[in-house]
Amino acid sequence: MTTVERTAVIGAGTMGAGIAAHMANAGLWVAMLDLGDAAASALAALPDRSPPPLVSSAAARLIRPGRLEHDLDMVADADWIVEAIVEDADAKRSLYARLDAVRKPGSIVSSNTSTIPLHELLAGAPYGLERDLVITHFFNPPRYMRLLEIVPGGARPDAVDALERVCDLRLGKTVVRCNDTPGFIANRLGVFWIGTAIGEALARGLTVEEADAVMGAPLGIPRTGVFGLMDIVGLGLHEQVNASLDRLLPAGDAWHRVPAHADLLRRMVAIGATGRAAGRGFYARDGARRLAIDLATLTYRDAARPPRLPRSPRELVEMGGPLGEYAWAVLGRTLAYAAAMVPEVTDRPELIDLAMRRGYGWERGPFEMIEELGADHLAARLARDGIALPEPMPRAAAVRRGSDRDRIAGNDSATLWDTGDGVACLELHTKANAVDAAMLEMIAVAAAVADRGYRAVVVCTEDAHFSVGANLAHVLALANVAAWDRLDAFGAAGRAAFGALKFAPVPVVGAVAGRALGGGCELLLHCDAVQAHTDTYMGLVEVGAGLVPGWGGCRELLLRAAASAPGGGPMPPARQAYETIATARVSTSAQEARELGLLRARDRITPNRDRLLADARTFALELSDGYSPPDPAMIAAAGRSGRATLALGARQLARRDGAVTDYDLRLADVLAGVLTGGDADPTEPVPEREISELEAAAVADLVRREQTLARMTHLLETGRPLRN
Repeated sequence: MTTVERTAVIGAGTMGAGIAAHMANAGLWVAMLDLGDAAASALAALPDRSPPPLVSSAAARLIRPGRLEHDLDMVADADWIVEAIVEDADAKRSLYARLDAVRKPGSIVSSNTSTIPLHELLAGAPYGLERDLVITHFFNPPRYMRLLEIVPGGARPDAVDALERVCDLRLGKTVVRCNDTPGFIANRLGVFWIGTAIGEALARGLTVEEADAVMGAPLGIPRTGVFGLMDIVGLGLHEQVNASLDRLLPAGDAWHRVPAHADLLRRMVAIGATGRAAGRGFYARDGARRLAIDLATLTYRDAARPPRLPRSPRELVEMGGPLGEYAWAVLGRTLAYAAAMVPEVTDRPELIDLAMRRGYGWERGPFEMIEELGADHLAARLARDGIALPEPMPRAAAVRRGSDRDRIAGNDSATLWDTGDGVACLELHTKANAVDAAMLEMIAVAAAVADRGYRAVVVCTEDAHFSVGANLAHVLALANVAAWDRLDAFGAAGRAAFGALKFAPVPVVGAVAGRALGGGCELLLHCDAVQAHTDTYMGLVEVGAGLVPGWGGCRELLLRAAASAPGGGPMPPARQAYETIATARVSTSAQEARELGLLRARDRITPNRDRLLADARTFALELSDGYSPPDPAMIAAAGRSGRATLALGARQLARRDGAVTDYDLRLADVLAGVLTGGDADPTEPVPEREISELEAAAVADLVRREQTLARMTHLLETGRPLRN
């Protein structure tokens, strides 16, 4: 096997259907089989699952469901067959014997097991299967979790290499090759950490909220903490992994000294509190109320506000008190266990770091935390607890931010780097990458980088999300003190900076992943091209804050809509842009962003986020050959009659849907006026700058209104839009 184009998944449960969906997302043909009509039912249910397993409805057409009893020959042309059935070695081996009779020579078979070692799967398996069978351990949900652990065993190197390529380049996975040891890498350490955290919380009488506050943001771990994570994973699956590690790990392994917590999990499973899929676990909801379970009585109560804690691991473990001592008890033992995993699990500490970052969402891997805490300090404190670190101590791979780049210019909000080959990279780094005045200054600097001899610019971030938009807190603060001149200047600075980017003498490519909302989306709309990660959530959401896009978003979306349907007159583009902005549509993927007109056909999609910046640099260099900036455009505007048509549609919706407020209608009317060119003559195209001027005037008016200030305040306080 040198390439993978056709695949099959056996098992259409949560994981199997999720893997099949993500294969289809990558453009691979997938045969999905299960008993009876289970595969067909799972395919039909994919559009309703949350989070969405499919990047677009079109991807589902690549999945062919079948019945395992009668349709096994559907896998005959598959290059890669994934087995995702029940975690039972005998059942899996029985399936392999059936597959061996129909699969084509050279196809690779992989098990998605998280609990059964490869050598057990091969015991008694068909002759020769050891050359074709590997473990591919996906994490749930398969579309979103970046880690994929591969246990190659004795499989053919060329087949394993081909499998790794397709998982990397098309499925977008960070592939980590593992030894055939219990729990592989991420779950070996992650389940130890979870068990220690739960057991210590029980022993110390902590609440689930207290434990999750400690085992969350201060350690660079997702805010779900440990109990919230258990609800997502499901207590049943965690029990399976626990049982597997209990069975497979030798008596001397520190796993067997994890504080007692199995009885708690069994009691919760017995009452049906198995996690989010069951509607309740360690947390539950009662309408708008968030509930937390009492670990002693297993009854629910209102969840308490989490305690305020230091923001760094060192400060947390040294703070003392019940929570500081809890942090040390869990973190110290977890880091010691990570060190003890070398070289049995892997002889490369950096792979353990990578597995925990990608598989569990930690900001720092365990060896990076050891470096931050100080290895000698950690060893001395662990020694006082009777825990020894290995000698010599495994060390994290050296990681230096920007070590391969020279700084051109920068401030607290953004930095312009020289990445070589004549490509400058503008890296955004405010909180949530909210656009402020200092960032706008750096955008203007980047737009003029040709004066320094550069031939292209990439706009990027190392954060999870590209940008949440304009710094709304700054806007609200100025509005509350009626600093209108400063507000107008901020708006003008944004229009000038984004305009400079659009008409820069060198190509500009935006490298986007995660959320790109409001002003962040507008920034990308001004780039010559976009290199987007598959999971990109773009949208012009300003109406939720009582505004309309004011930095060129209306104009750029109007231009794109007109370019996608030339010759149809001014109303279709205006209506398309109006519907997208008025409803604050946010794409659920890069593919959907293309369908909404937020990305163009020429924009590219990168499945593997680790490759996003490199792909964007390559794209920028390609565009730089013979590049010339665009000329200002002329726009066919629908004028007053078009505005009236759009406004009438909004009022008809209001009569049909009582949730539309009077201020919604006002915003809709203002937006319609911008997108139809105000008083423009429909027979005469208008310069694009006139649409920009209408945007500016609309924002300047709206930001002075009490209803808009109320919407901004509510959005900042609650994270949800206000319908006033």
